Amino acid sequence: MRGFAVICKMELRLFLRDFFSFFFALVFPVLMLLLFGGIYGNEPVYEGADIGMMDISVPAYSVMVIGVTGLMSLPLTLAGYKEKKIYKRFDATPVGKKSIMLAQVLVNLAMTLMGIGILLLAGRLLYQVQLKGDFASVCVSLLFSITALFSMGFFFTAVGRDMKSTTLLCYLFYFIMLFLSGATMPDMLFPDTIKRISALLPMTYAVDLMQGTFAGDGLGLHGRELLILGAVTAVCTAAGAVLYRKKDWT
Repeated sequence: MRGFAVICKMELRLFLRDFFSFFFALVFPVLMLLLFGGIYGNEPVYEGADIGMMDISVPAYSVMVIGVTGLMSLPLTLAGYKEKKIYKRFDATPVGKKSIMLAQVLVNLAMTLMGIGILLLAGRLLYQVQLKGDFASVCVSLLFSITALFSMGFFFTAVGRDMKSTTLLCYLFYFIMLFLSGATMPDMLFPDTIKRISALLPMTYAVDLMQGTFAGDGLGLHGRELLILGAVTAVCTAAGAVLYRKKDWT
């Protein structure tokens, strides 16, 4: 247990030294909040609405944080370790390769929750963002969103032959979903063609689920989103595990 704690501490230090992961998980979403908050404020999303623009933007930016850690930081770190044969070296020790993979997941999970916490605090202090949902519903929406996007990152790591191909996959899917899912700007502003494309992206359902539960919707109103995100988690995790077993990477 002590050895695992040391590995987690080491992985945390490496995360904080990685400018891309640190900046886009902890800083960039707050900058987005300041930018669009300065433009729109927390005015009602439409006349007579009891929810403001920042009230729906904060949960969307929270999905952005999950995307950074789940689709960029986690898979690219695992791919780098795989390419450098670090897994094989750990397999020759009592710790084993599973410990370093678990440590990576836990560190990225902790940074995800920290990034979302900072974002919520900034939204509350600067724009009086409302969190109407009950604690259990918000936690479930976070769980489904995190597991779905983390499992996609794990799948990309298993599919990629090397660091270069894994990076291409992660960048391609992350930025497509980032801009077309409603994570950066409200999907109500999208034209119909973009909305149809958006409906094919898992991150869209994470944004819808987070926005709904943050606004006070019960989970029963988001069965479709929960089903799709759960299916993405199951398929990507199972497919990634099979590919890891088939390929001699570790």
